[in-house]
Amino acid sequence: MIHELRIYTCLPERLPALQQRFETATLAIWERLSIRSLGFWTTIIGSSSNDLIYLLEWRSLAEREQKWAEFIADREWQEAKAKSEADGPIVANITSSLLKPTRFYRGFSKPSE
Repeated sequence: MIHELRIYTCLPERLPALQQRFETATLAIWERLSIRSLGFWTTIIGSSSNDLIYLLEWRSLAEREQKWAEFIADREWQEAKAKSEADGPIVANITSSLLKPTRFYRGFSKPSE
């Protein structure tokens, strides 16, 4: 398994709009496309209270490329994104890290060898 750590830094006061988009649209689209999310977090103490942080789980890089491309091209997603940004942009920056488990990994699922 490969895990993807994604951090969305929102523009000031736009984090609630991003959270609403995930709650009302994104997660349902991911479920339909079989994109597996492991959890979502916001920052209580840290460098930015404008961040939404989440983890995705992929079986392989090929699966990630295929499913992420399907998601970005999905008409329902494009409409939800446009609707949520009717009052202006939400996200200032996105960082993404693809993580490979260590030998001593004891997390969400067993690593594949």
